[in-house]
Amino acid sequence: MRYLSLVFIMVSVMVLVGCGGQNTPKEDDGSIGRDTVETTPTEGTVQVEAESYTGSSSEPDSGDVISMTADGWLEYMVEIPRTGRYRVVAKGSTTNGGAVWVEDYVGNKDDRTYDITGKLNLPADVMKEVFIDGSPLQAGPHPIRVHAHGGDVTLDFIRFEPILFHRDTKESLEQNMEGEAWELVWSDEFEEDGLPDTTKWTYNVGNWGWGNNELQYYTNGDPRNARIEDGNLIIEAHKDAEGDGWTSARLTTQGKTSFLYGKIEFRAKVPTGRGTWSAGWTLGDSYRDEISWPYCGEIDILECVGYEIDDETGDGINHATCHTRAYYFKQGNQIGSQIEVTNMNEEYHTYAVEWYPNEIRGTLDGEHYYTYDKTADSLEWPFDKPQNIIINLAIGGGWGGAQGIDENPDKPKYILDYVRVYARK
Repeated sequence: MRYLSLVFIMVSVMVLVGCGGQNTPKEDDGSIGRDTVETTPTEGTVQVEAESYTGSSSEPDSGDVISMTADGWLEYMVEIPRTGRYRVVAKGSTTNGGAVWVEDYVGNKDDRTYDITGKLNLPADVMKEVFIDGSPLQAGPHPIRVHAHGGDVTLDFIRFEPILFHRDTKESLEQNMEGEAWELVWSDEFEEDGLPDTTKWTYNVGNWGWGNNELQYYTNGDPRNARIEDGNLIIEAHKDAEGDGWTSARLTTQGKTSFLYGKIEFRAKVPTGRGTWSAGWTLGDSYRDEISWPYCGEIDILECVGYEIDDETGDGINHATCHTRAYYFKQGNQIGSQIEVTNMNEEYHTYAVEWYPNEIRGTLDGEHYYTYDKTADSLEWPFDKPQNIIINLAIGGGWGGAQGIDENPDKPKYILDYVRVYARK
């Protein structure tokens, strides 16, 4: 899976927000995220008034609200008090269908554009607040730009409200990789019906696009999106009755357990359908916000998109990839491989990597088909540091939505029989 995310604990003074300012996402007939709503700032909130800009694309009007034409921008320096996931609120309006989006780390050394909100569509002719949830922000100074998109906008302020604070991972397991046999050292067999085991997993939450312009809102503890039934973990995506919104789930071990080396296995079935994007992967435990990636490293073990899966036969393709600062997809030089998989949606397959101190080997049902062995320096090989396990089902995005999204989809289900980590002995 592309980019991102770490695990956080809930801010004690604020419940997680879902759709339209409610405490949980709406039922299937509700709209998801990006509603206009007046919200109450919480402890740790940082608000930036529009007129306090430090730079701009053109000389804007003076006053308490600032107007921008389409594709204009205003630049600010924002001091974030604590690392975590934030709700980003913009108060503004438009006369012709405009939106705003927030760019983080302007002028970074890699010359990358870090879009941490996606488009926040502003209401017509009246000043109101719009928001997005889950934007990752590390404590410290952030040079940001607020961009106008698609039309003229008037901006009153941008506000950053913490919804989850970062939590350091409690335990790190380093696996021995010498010996003839494999020994199980960690697993979730998904045997107890109900919600996922919170001693092993936490939830990533929000709908900021996840670095890939994805459509889903990842929920927290909603059994519609993540539940254990009959010995399986089911991650299920739900579509809005109106609009393009979805809910789904993304589980991670960060904050609980990280791993260094070992064999990591996912035994799973994946959904068909254009627009689905199933993943089982790892992300460096050092991830804090978008500037952490790809320096922290990423290992994609199970990754497939629905448009590559035949709806009738279930035959498709799995992709294995390692992303590092030296080799990653935004440069177009990622090192990956793929393998054909039969009946991916109705038959369990075992997707795995064997992660050694000097190479990573990908397998499908025990068949080796992928090797990453670039170890010259930390830019090629960040894999001498712990990683977290992530499982998620995304909808749309730059890859998952490359051929569109089915107009009348069923509720896609990503089904996992187990997740296991082994050491050699």
